[in-house]
Amino acid sequence: MRDHGKKFTNAAKNRDIAASYQPRQALEIVKKSAFAKFDETVEVAVRLGVDPRHADQVVRGTVVLPAGTGKAVRVLVIAAGDKAREAQEAGADFVGVEHIQKIKDGWLDFDVLIATPDQMGQLGQLGRVLGPRGLMPNPKAGTVTFNVSNAVKETKAGKIEFRVDKAGNVHAPIGKVSFGLEALETNYTAFMDQIVRSKPAAAKGVYVKNVSVSSTMGPGVTIDSTLYRG
Repeated sequence: MRDHGKKFTNAAKNRDIAASYQPRQALEIVKKSAFAKFDETVEVAVRLGVDPRHADQVVRGTVVLPAGTGKAVRVLVIAAGDKAREAQEAGADFVGVEHIQKIKDGWLDFDVLIATPDQMGQLGQLGRVLGPRGLMPNPKAGTVTFNVSNAVKETKAGKIEFRVDKAGNVHAPIGKVSFGLEALETNYTAFMDQIVRSKPAAAKGVYVKNVSVSSTMGPGVTIDSTLYRG
């Protein structure tokens, strides 16, 4: 349970807990309610009407947030030859197959790992290290590709990955409290559009059940989920 101290209690007064808001209103309340001394992340939580125990109802994907994430992303690319040079030119922070050994030795100072398909055989043995941290490259996330230049640029520009959890929820960061309202709304819209597009054919009934936004430390603000029910 989150400790509801005085600052949180005061922040919570900015919203009606029984009400649901339009996205812009909700994000405005989130910005107004942030009280931490650091630049809090703005997060969206979506409860979906899917059963992730069934493979054909797993919701996952990626989206490039138009206004970025507000976070500097350290990108490692495992590639050789021309593809390694391409990755360097695109702005990757670390490039080269020699980093595989560094990871084996315990180095993990990166946020996203992109690999060319021909290198995945060597990376497979690092599954126990990379998998639990969400760092293993995956074709569905666009991180196993020969188009490393595009992958690096999209990641640096604000590409995020999302995946439904066991309870049917998706959580994602859509920016920082310091972002302008327009930037947050643009990112939120891009994310929700992708969630709606990712609806599995096997999902029955109401797909988007509940949507809320919050800052890292602040109260959740409910958004009108009927906006996503076509």
